[in-house]
Amino acid sequence: MPISKSVEETLSIGERLARRLKKGDFVALIGDLGSGKTVLTKGIAKGLGVRNPRYVNSPTFVIIKEYKGKLPLYHFDLYRLDHPGMLDAGNFEEYFYGDGITVVEWADKIRGLLPKKRWEVGLVVAGENRRKISITKRQ
Repeated sequence: MPISKSVEETLSIGERLARRLKKGDFVALIGDLGSGKTVLTKGIAKGLGVRNPRYVNSPTFVIIKEYKGKLPLYHFDLYRLDHPGMLDAGNFEEYFYGDGITVVEWADKIRGLLPKKRWEVGLVVAGENRRKISITKRQ
């Protein structure tokens, strides 16, 4: 389990993960507030060639933001999601099973809706600037 000691290292881990992602991949991010989910997503965006990945931010109030890169990046933030049924109005399945890369923060809130094939990334605060990051490919 890699341990990130800085924002830069978390960005780098996201960038390296992006190099392993393929068209249609789904990345479930699970971790507490402040654990680095959005920072990791910025790294993924950079690795996918999104212009100005520093502008990638958490779509807390709009639930999803789209970015153009080598592959489209669909970035969901479910922090404010009260119940999974709220996703139905947004046709989430076309993103979850589409041709881009889907990254979902707070994915544990919709465990029953997650694709079986996915990358699962757990982020745990392990100190002021330290994060334990586990990456698992589920088949």
